[in-house]
Amino acid sequence: MSFADATIRRLPGPIRPYAERHHELIKFAIVGASTFIIDSAIFFTLKLTILEPKPVTAKIIAGIVAVIASYIFNREWSFRDRGGRERHHEALLFFVVSGVGVLLSMAPLWVSSYVLMLRAPMVSLMTENIADFISAYLIGNLLQMAFRFWAFRRYVFPDEFARNPEKALESTLTVGGIAEALEDEYELRHPNGGEPDNVTPMRPSRRRRARQLGGSTDPRVSKTS
Repeated sequence: MSFADATIRRLPGPIRPYAERHHELIKFAIVGASTFIIDSAIFFTLKLTILEPKPVTAKIIAGIVAVIASYIFNREWSFRDRGGRERHHEALLFFVVSGVGVLLSMAPLWVSSYVLMLRAPMVSLMTENIADFISAYLIGNLLQMAFRFWAFRRYVFPDEFARNPEKALESTLTVGGIAEALEDEYELRHPNGGEPDNVTPMRPSRRRRARQLGGSTDPRVSKTS
């Protein structure tokens, strides 16, 4: 049993069916919590040791490591049955989405500070700190999480069939439809593409490619959630 499945089983009964239907969201949340721990651990370790006089540098290093870890965990675990883009393209989109998410997480704090004016001396110092915590850590992080989860599924890892050849084949046969069926029928009737028998066709038949795809032994395509 995977860690995500074990976590879902420990949830209260009323929300367990919802969690089972949205297992990617559960995995995404677990990755978010894990990278938050990584970020915090690296930041405080550096800040309390070799980078004591440079807390900003320590935070930048911690943030970079956390984002890289987030990309790896999300790609190989949360959304491992999705995606399929070229690695550099996928990584670029991931970091762009993450950057937009950071900006969104700052928006509630900006509204709290400069629109609602919840700053000292307009309000008490305790009220300011509470407002900052709620706007930055609660509302901001929830807003960022919702946006990143949607954007990762929509833009970074969009195709749920790309890494599973069996699902890709099933999708091709159902969506490809009439045109491919007619082409397959033609190739069955004319195995050499309508050319003389002594001419070798340059393009293998679609059925042969489908059989090769379904019989792939690549370990990456055999993963399931």
